[in-house]
Amino acid sequence: MPDTMQAAVYYGARDIRVEEVPVPRRSSGESLVRVLRSGICGTDASEWVAGPKTFPVLRRHPNSGHQGPLILGHEFVGEVVEADPDSETKIGDLVATGAGIWCGTCRRCKEGRTNQCATYKTLGLNVDGGMAEFASVPSKTLRALPEGLSIDYAGLAQPLAVGIHAARRSGARDGDNVVVIGAGAIGSFVLAGLKHLVDVDVTVVDFPGKRLDRATRLGAHRTLTPSEDLGAEIIAALGGKKPDVVIEASGAPGQLVSALTMVADGGRVLAVGIPKEKPELDVHSLVFREITLETTLAHVCDTDLPAALDILNTGPLGQELAEAPVGLADLPAALDRLSTGKVEGKVLIDPAIR
Repeated sequence: MPDTMQAAVYYGARDIRVEEVPVPRRSSGESLVRVLRSGICGTDASEWVAGPKTFPVLRRHPNSGHQGPLILGHEFVGEVVEADPDSETKIGDLVATGAGIWCGTCRRCKEGRTNQCATYKTLGLNVDGGMAEFASVPSKTLRALPEGLSIDYAGLAQPLAVGIHAARRSGARDGDNVVVIGAGAIGSFVLAGLKHLVDVDVTVVDFPGKRLDRATRLGAHRTLTPSEDLGAEIIAALGGKKPDVVIEASGAPGQLVSALTMVADGGRVLAVGIPKEKPELDVHSLVFREITLETTLAHVCDTDLPAALDILNTGPLGQELAEAPVGLADLPAALDRLSTGKVEGKVLIDPAIR
């Protein structure tokens, strides 16, 4: 085992440095993982452009009084190189991590809502993560990869788990008509989650192009493009009915308001995308139409991560979304691409690429 490794270290807006840092030491309850793929997401891109929002630039390192920058990476898979003797992990296991760390004893954890843990923190957002050659990972967040699953495809497991959790939070039931606004990566993951969990009719809305074509291949019953008459077009497509559930997965300006307008009375709207500006909601309409507005955050590792691995192992999602991996040195350019909307799928980093 080497003493040092390459890692992408976040210092602030447009300041990520590939540095030689010590290989982390495995603590009790953790497994040391050689990172094989690490993905980037919209949170990484927004904090690359505008500075930290989800995590402070300076963090307190465990077991020391030192404060310093953060190793990125909360979407990663790898190989166990030092096993936790108190877990089921073994040296050589290929694993995905859910990245979120929960206590297991607070009120929300006991309810099974571990993503709402009172002390919840996330690898790569609050503590050092997996945008590095090695990461020390709480063993309870690890799940073995299905035999034969591509490492590239497995790199999508954590964000797909987020999409599955969103699909659960939407409350969609068999027979519902569902509209998903946004066909980017998260919209695609939500669509995959819906198709995995329930038997619903799904309409996906986005601008013309590869994303909508992909939505069709992933099982959308129809696709539509934004227009002033979108609500009427959806009603016509659904045989005169408004959708039972609308999922806003784009974060684009005005789309949450649009979702609340187009949903049926008594229906449900799920906010997934995070708009840059605070939307002005018509609370009068919400109340008098008895609309349920739900939100979603992260995922529940015990239920959503295994489902994500199953979807990736049995369907076309990985082939549709996983880009060819690049090295740590390419991370800033990849974040620029993502922040300007030039990424159609998921960017993957292979720390072994020089």
